Amino acid sequence: MSSFKLRINGRSLQVDVDPSTPVLWVLRDHLDLVGTKYGCGIAQCGACTIHVEGSAVRSCQLPVSAVEDRPITTIEGLSENGDHPVQKAWLEHDVPQCGYCQAGQIMSAASLLNNNPNPTDQEIEETMSGNICRCGTYTRIKAAIKTASGTQEV
Repeated sequence: MSSFKLRINGRSLQVDVDPSTPVLWVLRDHLDLVGTKYGCGIAQCGACTIHVEGSAVRSCQLPVSAVEDRPITTIEGLSENGDHPVQKAWLEHDVPQCGYCQAGQIMSAASLLNNNPNPTDQEIEETMSGNICRCGTYTRIKAAIKTASGTQEV
């Protein structure tokens, strides 16, 4: 066991875990931040997407030792009131179906728009191709991202 100081959603927290523990399990099991989901466990489906220093990363394969003192944002910290432009667009387009992948989808979309406020259709498709939705809501996801970017009205 080692002690790690983490900066999550603007708060300073400390956990005592094995350095190789994936951030996903630190969030869910040690800090009770369960919005980030476990999907495939091999960083392929995107359900576990969080932001580290503002960039989307898969937390299921990221050891906690790699993120100490780096700002982390989870779906719980994206906005206090659920009023981030991507979250609002998700509601406007009625994106969620089963909802399981949505936290990861929203975090990837928010990172995309943070780095590229007006993405093209191709840029949206390339960025979001790493997030799998078993319900197939890809058309609504793309429309929501375009609305959040201000390039498409509802």
